[in-house]
Amino acid sequence: MFLKVQLPWNVVIPAESLDMKGLMLQKSIVVRLLEDFASRKATKDLGYYLALTTLESVGEGKVRQQTGDVLFPVVFSAVTFKLFRGEIAEGVVHKVLKHGVFLSCGPVENMYLSKMKMPDYDYVPGENPVFMNRKMSKIEKGTTVRFIVIGTKWLEAQREFQALVGLHADYLGPVS
Repeated sequence: MFLKVQLPWNVVIPAESLDMKGLMLQKSIVVRLLEDFASRKATKDLGYYLALTTLESVGEGKVRQQTGDVLFPVVFSAVTFKLFRGEIAEGVVHKVLKHGVFLSCGPVENMYLSKMKMPDYDYVPGENPVFMNRKMSKIEKGTTVRFIVIGTKWLEAQREFQALVGLHADYLGPVS
């Protein structure tokens, strides 16, 4: 679920902001790194970028000939979020359909729990549709559900993951 990773990255400081020295240059590098980190969202291998924790090292800057900008190689530690097949997690239902429900878990918003993967639950239509079992346990909009990840899919164009989840193991289902 949560991964601590160490990443090499290149930070480009524009030529117009290079009048500064010492600590101000360090600050410029850190601010640019944070901006770049926040704009990336996710990768297939590491999952969603959540937090940059420490700046490990800053290499020697190299001036770009055409623009005069300076490129600094940096190494930093970060925390990422990625779901793995077979993992148990919890998510919140945000849409109930006749054939299943959509959940969100952390930054993953497109998790599908099919009616076929909810043993003993039946669809109850109405203004606020729900899935209910014989013990009167409900899965409705806003319900927190513990599930197992069956599979994930990376969508390159949107830079996000989709997941298929199920309730076919012990202690899975709505959380009170």
